[in-house]
Amino acid sequence: MAAERIRCDAAGAAAAAARVRALVPPGASVAEPVAAILADVRARGDAAVLELERRFGGGDGPLRVPAAELEAAAAALDEDLRGGLETAIANVGAVAAAGLGDDRAVDLEQGQRVTVREVPVRRAAVYAPGGRNPYPSSVVMGAVTARVAGVEEVVVVAPPHPVILGAAALCGIEEVYRMGGAQAVGALAYGTASVPRVDVIVGPGSLWVQEAKRQVADAVGIDGFAGPSDLTLIVSGEADLEPLALDLLAQAEHGEGSLVVAVSDDASVLDTLAPRLGDTPGPAVLVEVADLDAALAFAEALAPEHLQLAGADAEALAPRVRSAGCLFVGAASGTAFGDYVAGSNHVLPTDGAARFASGLSVRHFRRTMHEVRVGAAAGALARAGVPIAEAEGFAGHAASMQIRENPAP
Repeated sequence: MAAERIRCDAAGAAAAAARVRALVPPGASVAEPVAAILADVRARGDAAVLELERRFGGGDGPLRVPAAELEAAAAALDEDLRGGLETAIANVGAVAAAGLGDDRAVDLEQGQRVTVREVPVRRAAVYAPGGRNPYPSSVVMGAVTARVAGVEEVVVVAPPHPVILGAAALCGIEEVYRMGGAQAVGALAYGTASVPRVDVIVGPGSLWVQEAKRQVADAVGIDGFAGPSDLTLIVSGEADLEPLALDLLAQAEHGEGSLVVAVSDDASVLDTLAPRLGDTPGPAVLVEVADLDAALAFAEALAPEHLQLAGADAEALAPRVRSAGCLFVGAASGTAFGDYVAGSNHVLPTDGAARFASGLSVRHFRRTMHEVRVGAAAGALARAGVPIAEAEGFAGHAASMQIRENPAP
């Protein structure tokens, strides 16, 4: 199917972005069958998970992978693959660590102190999807970030593929469960005899997995709803187009729902890219804009998962970008590097969620908690707070503050 070609200016950028986003077919609703699976797991625990694994996952036997099997899988990894994973682990860890913050104390005018503390959750799970191939990179992105965040117990849930198990072992993960699908999410959220419940679940997965995460979000933290992947490329005429065409094709490998978009103010650039995008499995769009300001307006309205800027004029837009899951600047900055070894995280907001959501980071595994020490400020704060409580009809709140207004000597 040939790439669709549209034109837009800055005024029409939002409408053009909506038109492009609509090309991605909506996923079928699996809400009811997922709800039934979660209810079964919640009621029957391990028995339900094992039954569903035999039916859908093809697995059998104990859910937890023994330590000896993890160690053997790591030892058996191909040397080059092991080296690549070790590079990814080091780089993702270094970037994740940059997101950690120290406790911050604020001394306020009335004399009280409020300390903003960051505390990690105790248990977190990383879901690594199965399907046609193993995804050790998803293990790295989730597990390394959770470890750096200070999570005490990090769990990996995945099909028992040796490469997945080896990657988990390299990340220092000792608790791995061979299960998948909505039943795995249910076991993690509610707990079973074999699978202690967790506080946070992160990672990509099928529509069933994502729907399950959405349904358990009242019981456990999640990173978000991961839909089909997408890449928007803004390119100015001086850029080398051959590697950029490969970037678009690489992103299209994610499947039929993957959206790839090339944007330029130079029609000849789009003419060159058009034949290369004729065989993508998902929607491909060429957007001819009046100028690069219009290109930026289109990208901001689309809020892509990946935004790539190539060519000096396009790269100059980088400081103005606000709505992208991850920004890749420069012709050498292929998005595939971000999927594996650049150090950025590849678990990113999709379907335009980059307007308000962030890629996976230590923040997903840490909570902000305020520590309050009022002390001698009680009188001043009571005089300010009591009228508010009374206006809201909360006499108990008012009394609680008022009794501290004039403490006994």
